[in-house]
Amino acid sequence: MKINKNIKQGIALLVISIALNSCNEYIQEDAYSDVTSETFLNEDNADQLVVGVYTATRATYRNHGYKFEGTDIFTTKNELFSFSSTNDYTNFVAPETNGIWTSNYNVVAKANTAINRYENQISWSDNNLGIKAYGIAQARALRALAFFNLVVQYGGVELGLEEPLSIRNDYTRSTEEETFSLIISELEAAIPNLENEPATGRFSKRAAQHLLSEVYLTRAYKSFAGSNDFQTAADLAVQAIGSYDIRSQSFAQVFDYDNQVNPEILFAAQWENNEFTEDRNNNKHSLFMYGVQELPGVSRANQYGVSDGSQMMTPYFYSLFEDNDSREDATIHRVLYADEDSSWGDDTIVPGDTIVYFPKQALDLTELTDKLDRYWVYQPDQYLHGKPADIAGVNYLYSTGLFTHFPIMKKFDDEVYFDQNGGARDTFIFRVAGTHLLAAEAFLGAGNTAQALFHLNRVRERATGVADHYSTIDLEDILVENALELAGEDNRWAVLKRMGKLEERINLYNPHVIDHGAFDSSKHLLRPIPTREIALSPNTMVQNPNY
Repeated sequence: MKINKNIKQGIALLVISIALNSCNEYIQEDAYSDVTSETFLNEDNADQLVVGVYTATRATYRNHGYKFEGTDIFTTKNELFSFSSTNDYTNFVAPETNGIWTSNYNVVAKANTAINRYENQISWSDNNLGIKAYGIAQARALRALAFFNLVVQYGGVELGLEEPLSIRNDYTRSTEEETFSLIISELEAAIPNLENEPATGRFSKRAAQHLLSEVYLTRAYKSFAGSNDFQTAADLAVQAIGSYDIRSQSFAQVFDYDNQVNPEILFAAQWENNEFTEDRNNNKHSLFMYGVQELPGVSRANQYGVSDGSQMMTPYFYSLFEDNDSREDATIHRVLYADEDSSWGDDTIVPGDTIVYFPKQALDLTELTDKLDRYWVYQPDQYLHGKPADIAGVNYLYSTGLFTHFPIMKKFDDEVYFDQNGGARDTFIFRVAGTHLLAAEAFLGAGNTAQALFHLNRVRERATGVADHYSTIDLEDILVENALELAGEDNRWAVLKRMGKLEERINLYNPHVIDHGAFDSSKHLLRPIPTREIALSPNTMVQNPNY
């Protein structure tokens, strides 16, 4: 069962609800507008403050542009000549505000409030001191996660740890080194008080070890790295993996909609499948796809969804799947089927008919001629161009504005298809296969190639059945497996930046960057601070270079 994590908090009033026992085991809330936090908070309902931090954390995983666009495996969902500041780095200027900045600082604010109230307002009995420590540990770990999300994008950020009780205009950025030090100290303090196997949706000790491994691994490439950062990251990844063997489930089983709470998932943002609540609000299912509902025979309530967002996978990404890689079928749709009666020209379309086919390898003329009599075919080199293979119907496709066509993402498919923002599928934030890839990279950095190969091949074996696919290992191998295993899950931009591979790989594999990219390493390895933040603290907040 999922836990519905929601809390409403105002500036003057802290509106808190009590978790009632209910048959569906979701946390439910009632609004009490006539009570204040000072009179209402006690040992029995303090957990609602922590629930509020989880709710805020969930919102941070609805902002996707800075994580995917402008990388080697994701590009903008527009024709090749189109321009996008976040993807091809042309005319990249500071926005007034940004969802990644605001949503992560909302987590920080709620965590600060929870920690302050736990420590200074609530009177804890001796019997509940463990509950107090557990609540604070969860809030500190989630605050560390938010600061990490910020530092990889913006560099050093403001590190306020006090509950926000007044308006300020003196926010000041810490250095990147100071930011990493705080994140590490927060997680190291939280881990001893987190549970190994918490209730579903809670941040576990192993999730914190995964995160701390990634933090140390990221710092290991910095000029201010600790001498043992790679080895520390490797050791933490091994602890986070524990005794779990990812081969106990197939890749497809991990992403089965009816198996979202499974032992490979270390931490997930959860959404309630209830159309009458605001908690059915995931948008992951609508990303990395085009407007398939514009095709004949495909309704708006089709089994794929309604397109939202501006990203698509690059041709390079599709080329990475080997023939025996079981992840391909679970990751993308190469065939799109009709779900309603329709017609096209003299042809009658019924549910189940193939409408569009994206062959893995380019078809020769004989194969193409046979298939073109029955459905649209897009060869691998035609994804970024509106025109499919030379068949009737091109004018229709152009008239609907569908200028790009590509195999759409499958592994995030939801049961809610007709709404861009009404999804109920969990968003996996950390899972053990990703921890193996962290371990492979960390062991490689520490000089232990044998252990690096073990962890890389464990991921590969689950996908292909071949135990020792790699006999040598380098960062390029890890990037390939990261793309195949974690596309759309991991922050690809941050991974490329961490390894020092961002500029190289976008110039090799991002088609829009290749055509007209303007990446500048003196500028674009950091994101611009939103101008609203500069305006709020004009004498203390500093913009990143060249923005």
